[in-house]
Amino acid sequence: MGNGMNLHLKIWRQKDRNAKGKLVSYELQDISPDMSFLEMMDVLNEILIKKGEDPVAFDHDCREGICGCCSLFINGRPHGPQEGIATCQLHMRKFKDGDTIYVEPFRAKAFPVIKDLIVDRSAFDRIVMAGGFVSVNTGGAPDANSVLIPKNEQEWAMDAAQCIGCGACVAACKNASAMLFVGAKVSHFARLPQGHPERERRVLAMVKQMQLEGFGTCTNTEACSAECPKQISMDVIAQVRREYYRTALKKEK
Repeated sequence: MGNGMNLHLKIWRQKDRNAKGKLVSYELQDISPDMSFLEMMDVLNEILIKKGEDPVAFDHDCREGICGCCSLFINGRPHGPQEGIATCQLHMRKFKDGDTIYVEPFRAKAFPVIKDLIVDRSAFDRIVMAGGFVSVNTGGAPDANSVLIPKNEQEWAMDAAQCIGCGACVAACKNASAMLFVGAKVSHFARLPQGHPERERRVLAMVKQMQLEGFGTCTNTEACSAECPKQISMDVIAQVRREYYRTALKKEK
């Protein structure tokens, strides 16, 4: 017998977006507490492949908490029980020997299941594309100090820019709202002078696209910020609302 943990897994299996899915039970023995959650999933898939069974499909890429691909809903929480991290940064020592772990995809109308635990989050890409570009003057590179930015504004913008687009905010929200995501993207540029030329067009276009994608309405329950792996503040939602209503009222005049 090893010193690892024995785990009971209940994992959502769904062949494609049109198929009916269900939770399927799996048993794992001797799992090292030093494994990451995704490494544990790799072990499970190796066992399934050796048995000639279809491995569990789940999304991943960098496994360093940067790309936002590892969108797993673990025991009722996006990215699992530990705050401020993505699933790939979650380690099995956060669980106990004999635990039952439920693993499901992020659930939202705008995030249809592709297969098993993988969802289509291209709605986020379309929102970003709706935001468009940032104007730059061509020619020689400007002097680094030619555009002065107050330190508090720079830090505020960079905090918003930490968003990795994982979708945890949508999965955590009872309304499946994308306001934290949109707020982070709008606020990043709205607080920097480089983003000002397209400021008004950007916020109108991104909010419109968010609504077209079928995301729900924000009701300020703050679950999004609480479950965000980058701990992005609710302040970005206040910022995007100010930007939107200021621009909308200006357009009406």
